[in-house]
Amino acid sequence: MRVLLIATYELGHQPLHLASPAAALQAAGHEVVCRDLTVEPWQIALIDTVDAVAFSVPMHTAMRLAVQAARAVRSRRPELPICLYGLYAPVSRDTIVGTVADRVIAGEYEAALVGWVDGLAGGDALASEAAALIELGRAESVLPARRLLPPLDRYARAVVGEEERLVGYVEATHGCAHTCRHCPVPTVYGGRVRLVQREAVLADVEQLVAVGGRHITFGDPDFLNGWRHALRTVEEMHGRFPSLTFDCTVKVEHILRHAEVWPRLAAAGCVFVVSALECVNDRILGLLDKGHTAADAARAVQIVRDAGITLRPSFMPFTPWTSASDIMELLDFVAAHDLIGNVDPVQYTIRLLVPEGSWLLDVPELAVHLDGYDAEALTWRWRSADPAMDRLQRELAQLVERHHADGAPLERVVSEIRSAAARAAGLDEPVTALPAGSIEGRPRLTEPWFC
Repeated sequence: MRVLLIATYELGHQPLHLASPAAALQAAGHEVVCRDLTVEPWQIALIDTVDAVAFSVPMHTAMRLAVQAARAVRSRRPELPICLYGLYAPVSRDTIVGTVADRVIAGEYEAALVGWVDGLAGGDALASEAAALIELGRAESVLPARRLLPPLDRYARAVVGEEERLVGYVEATHGCAHTCRHCPVPTVYGGRVRLVQREAVLADVEQLVAVGGRHITFGDPDFLNGWRHALRTVEEMHGRFPSLTFDCTVKVEHILRHAEVWPRLAAAGCVFVVSALECVNDRILGLLDKGHTAADAARAVQIVRDAGITLRPSFMPFTPWTSASDIMELLDFVAAHDLIGNVDPVQYTIRLLVPEGSWLLDVPELAVHLDGYDAEALTWRWRSADPAMDRLQRELAQLVERHHADGAPLERVVSEIRSAAARAAGLDEPVTALPAGSIEGRPRLTEPWFC
């Protein structure tokens, strides 16, 4: 069969979640065409030449865009089999399965995706029936078919020192051992972790280096879920490619638990780590079941910094329980720990998502704030205990988007964010200049609009 695989957004990276299933489908004897709508135009006429189409949906933004595109496909060719696969595939399944898509697959999706296409090719009636699957079985990894994708220079770069480096995206593990209530990963993996064979990861890194990659992003939900596996992988990678740098994502709890590994990660080429601090209100962190406190976050920043690695926090400052003082305390934390230049301004605008199946729905304190499920937005609607916080979130989102489009300097954006938050808190703070050295030279990716 001729299969069209489509990505709508993978955080500014060349889409691994096209390349990996494409290789699996090709190994099964199918012809594969890939399109990444992040960098390639949406040419709906492509569907006239294929036998099935599947959309990669590893995150909320990708799922919303994929649903729109899938509806366009369904309108043009109602008989064409459509699949949504990836972490967000099961969201809103009651309104999607059988209408927008015939099959949704989450978890370790490659084998199930190949099985679906094999069934369609063989005329298996079950393959044509609408179904939603969560697959967690273990499978041998295949070398991702990156030759089917746009080149690395179409994607985000890593800024390291005075240079920009082409970035390759890989994953050493899937799933997560932790069950933070607001995270979509536990709803699929339920606290399980699946290791990707080390040689498979390194073979993929090798082909990325061969096409110009000089920095690797490890996109695991938490790189230290399998810390021995992670450490062996990057140390062997460093042995083969000594000039290669990398970044990864690690929760505060693991930064503290594995404090001794950070000098080794730095020696292997780690230049920055993303960590979901979320907020600095311990009560809210407890409701989210984050497993850390604000004091823990401060210690984590220092542990990573002492190893010579930059910590780039991600935040979720707006929840139903957030107050104006919480926002000011978050900004104070960022300034006090010299993180101003480490935070992409969009992080000050993030609002809690409560998708279908979210474990937060089991938290009694949330129920009073809910205002119905929005199947189009793929999230439960909620309102803040303080309506001023909903207004502030909208104001900051518009401010950051406007300044991003204008290319405004970071110091101006941060100053305006702080002024808006101060007004919401009823404070009359003077605008002060940022401390010297607080924004310069921090390693980062050039794509700030991540989940």
